[in-house]
Amino acid sequence: LVEAYGETALSERSCHEWFQKFKNGEFDVEDKERSGRPKVYEDTELEALLEEDSCQTQEELALTLEVTQQAISHRLKSLGMIKKQGNWVPYELKPRDVE
Repeated sequence: LVEAYGETALSERSCHEWFQKFKNGEFDVEDKERSGRPKVYEDTELEALLEEDSCQTQEELALTLEVTQQAISHRLKSLGMIKKQGNWVPYELKPRDVE
C-alpha cells in the first residue's frame, strides 16, 4: 500500500481493523457519533449570556450552552472573568465598570 499510496496509505493496524469490520458484516464507512467529544461553542455565545444576565451561575451557563460546568469554568478563566458580588466581571475593571 505504501508503494502505491505513499504517506497517505493506511497503517497495517488500520487495515486489520477495517478488514475485521467488513468480515463482521459492518459495511458502514461513515464516522460514528462520539460521546466523548465536547460541544464546541464560541466565546461570543458565553459573553452574550453574561451581558444578558451577569448573575448566572456556572451551572446555569453550562445548561444553557449544553456543556459541562468545567468547560464554562475554563472558558471564563481564559476570558479573564471573575465573580464579584454575584456578577461575572472582567478581572481588571475598566473605568466604565467602576461608575
